Amino acid sequence: MRQVEGSEFGVRNRRLKRMPVLWLAGLFTLLVCISITSINVWQLRQTRIHELEIANTNVTNLSRSMAQHADDAFDQAHIAVSSVVERLSFDGFGAASGSRMHDYLRATAASVEQIQGLFIYDKDGNWAATSLNHMPANANNADREYFRFHQSIASNLPHVGPAIQSRTTGDWIIPVSRRVDDEMGNFAGVVLATVELNYFERFFERFDIGKHGVITLAMADGTVLARRPFIENVRGTSIGDGELFRLYVREHYEGTANVVSMLDHEQRLYGYKKLDRYPMVVLAGLSEREVLDEWRQYAWRSLAIIICVVVANLLFGVLLFQQIRFGLNAESQLRIASHSLEKLALQDSLTGLANRRHFQEILGLEFGNGQPNLHPLSLIMIDIDLFKSYNDNYGHVAGDKCIIAVAECIRSTLNRTGDLAVRYGGEEMAVFLPYSDRQGAVSLAEKIRLAVLTRALEHHGNPIGIVSISLGVYGCKAQECPTLEDFVKRADAALYAAKHQGRNRTVAWQESTLLSALPAP
Repeated sequence: MRQVEGSEFGVRNRRLKRMPVLWLAGLFTLLVCISITSINVWQLRQTRIHELEIANTNVTNLSRSMAQHADDAFDQAHIAVSSVVERLSFDGFGAASGSRMHDYLRATAASVEQIQGLFIYDKDGNWAATSLNHMPANANNADREYFRFHQSIASNLPHVGPAIQSRTTGDWIIPVSRRVDDEMGNFAGVVLATVELNYFERFFERFDIGKHGVITLAMADGTVLARRPFIENVRGTSIGDGELFRLYVREHYEGTANVVSMLDHEQRLYGYKKLDRYPMVVLAGLSEREVLDEWRQYAWRSLAIIICVVVANLLFGVLLFQQIRFGLNAESQLRIASHSLEKLALQDSLTGLANRRHFQEILGLEFGNGQPNLHPLSLIMIDIDLFKSYNDNYGHVAGDKCIIAVAECIRSTLNRTGDLAVRYGGEEMAVFLPYSDRQGAVSLAEKIRLAVLTRALEHHGNPIGIVSISLGVYGCKAQECPTLEDFVKRADAALYAAKHQGRNRTVAWQESTLLSALPAP
């Protein structure tokens, strides 16, 4: 309501004036805490990114080094096989079973660390020669993949087959083979070099990759050939369905990736590179948790320092905040006292409505400058019917309660913050309605009248047996209102007409004619 708004507006305004001081103190403390935290978090984030970048560089270099080594290892095996093929083409395939060829195979295999053995097979797959110390009787390798490949495909290019387990030694090997043709160009046999997979695993052991790092040599389809650390039964299995192969290795020649291993579920930073001349790929991975272990320890130390600094800053902010509050406390108490006095001066103590002084101040603001009103204005004058009789019958205490009840009905009916309900004097009340025309004021007056009837307060001195009110309404359009004195007089005249016409009704004043808006039932 208007009188409440008017009395509280000054207090709210003064509170707003003092709040920036407290806000600034709190905001300053908060900004310092946020700044310290943000700078340190940003620094930690940049340090983490830097650590990961270093790890990515390391795994990239490691994968390139491993791939180059693997290329060289298979090149050496290919050279050994090619030298045997060239010797057979010069001496004839019949020389394969001679002692000179056996010695040559042994010397060649011994000169290349990764070669487990060199073998020559005839066109039927029978063993013709080997670098081993003995040759099994009736041995035949016609069922091997590499033999069938050369038997069916007329190509002099080297062939690297999938990893197999040697029938002679039981070791896992990779076959590197070439086709041998006779003088007519027909298939005459196969020369084979077996590359020992343990050779790569021994080589991988030379590098520091941490406790949870990994180096893997795999076929292009993901079949594992060699791995450090060794996992039982993993050799020969495929990791082609893992995230690393599906999303990265199959799509790119080389690169890096941060993925979870499908074998041991470790999060790693991988560098991968395909071999230049062979259908294989090398994977080098460092555990992310090991890479970030030192950073994590540094982060915890930094976090502890940040917490101490922030807590100290918050304590300082709290002390500053309290000092400001204490400094403003005396002023606040004075303002509260001033507000209470102002409220007493502008508010009726019995009903809580605005008093007549407040009413006159508000009307003075509307009419005091002598300018025409810029918006509609309306005034409702209200009087409790036969109130003297009510006081005589029920006493002055009951009379006060009756006035309070009517005031509550008026207050509950108003729903706009600009409307002002007033105790005009005794049992007479008023409602000032800025921005409301006569029709709106009449409608509101009738709602107030019905609200009082609904309370059904007993009043035997009233013909209808309950408390009722009479209401006079005056409304004027924008720029058409009379003087302040006439504005009140016309509403009061309408109230007089309502009482004269039988009470319990609303009467509106228009021009010089009083119109009964709603006759009594």
